[in-house]
Amino acid sequence: MAFCNRFGSLIRQTISQNSASNGQVPMASMLNAIRCMSSSKLFIGGLSYGTDDESLRNAFSGFGDVVDAKVITDRDTGKSRGFGFVNFSSDESATSALSAMDGQSLNGRNIRVTYANDRPSAPRGNFGGGYNSGSGGYRGGFGDARENDGF
Repeated sequence: MAFCNRFGSLIRQTISQNSASNGQVPMASMLNAIRCMSSSKLFIGGLSYGTDDESLRNAFSGFGDVVDAKVITDRDTGKSRGFGFVNFSSDESATSALSAMDGQSLNGRNIRVTYANDRPSAPRGNFGGGYNSGSGGYRGGFGDARENDGF
């Protein structure tokens, strides 16, 4: 019920702000308002490779309680992939951090801050190999291996 009340008041506020300015309510503005409603997780792109979890947390802690700050690293090399995520305890903190930090410099690089999108839970596709995967079965996907068997 609280969700519905918040949703309704946010829609009314968006409509009144936009209709007062130009008489129309753009769909993108309305969708952004809905999206902002429950987003306390931010995507941070363009990070310097020297940025670690702690420096990312420190950069965003001035906007509210940071629950988690994580720089994503390559699983093989352990080096930063140049992006990360910051989770706030409240949506309001995330919104103020996004407004203030998007386009700002952090460790010598201008960062991009957006609301994080949820990753789909379904598998992203078949990458081949393995038994009966459609790419050669147990032979590892190297075509018709019978040609090389000598039979």
